[in-house]
Amino acid sequence: MNRAHTPATAALVLFSGGQDSATCLAWALSRYPCVETVGFDYGQRHAVELEARQTVRQAIALAFPDWRGRLGSDHVIDIASFGAIADSALTADRAIEMTARGLPSTFVPGRNLVFLTYAAALADRRGLDVLVGGMCETDYSGYPDCRRETIDAMEIALNLGMDQAFRVETPLMRLTKAQTWALADDLGGKALVEIIREDSHTCYLGSRDPHEWGHGCGTCPACELRARGYAEWVAV
Repeated sequence: MNRAHTPATAALVLFSGGQDSATCLAWALSRYPCVETVGFDYGQRHAVELEARQTVRQAIALAFPDWRGRLGSDHVIDIASFGAIADSALTADRAIEMTARGLPSTFVPGRNLVFLTYAAALADRRGLDVLVGGMCETDYSGYPDCRRETIDAMEIALNLGMDQAFRVETPLMRLTKAQTWALADDLGGKALVEIIREDSHTCYLGSRDPHEWGHGCGTCPACELRARGYAEWVAV
């Protein structure tokens, strides 16, 4: 099999174009000689994040010459059929609210499991041995597929099923949103914080209204979490 990179030197970042994945991209670039990115078009209402992906990548490459040479190929995988099955407030025009299961209507069942499976298949073919995701169980909405326990189980299943030795890294798993802003500052200083603030996209409704903490509607759960974390970080 033709492998693009040698083992233990290359990572694939699950990159949505949001705050968390942009921070994870910087984290990976600071550690691995070669970093590729993968995004997923699953019919999300906030598809503007797919445009933000390229803007963030280009801005990081321009602002950080040392990372530019490490930033490899980008991949976008069309899994719209999965989004249609999921039928959540992220993929359909539905209210964002709590459901009878005690989960927000933005929960897309198995989304991270699907993402990791596709990412691992791509990594297998590209010769990438580390998968990096922005899953977090500190500041999250109760999504069961964001827990490290879930990620550990997926790592085992992927390695068994593909006869691989992937590592699934989740650098934000134990961080609050304020700590995620702080991590971005540690990794790339004011320049990286500004790229994330101005160019990344988190809002579930796809709004790009300007705010101190970035762009979004300001009222959806993703915006509220991002805004609160930014305010807490600035206040430190």
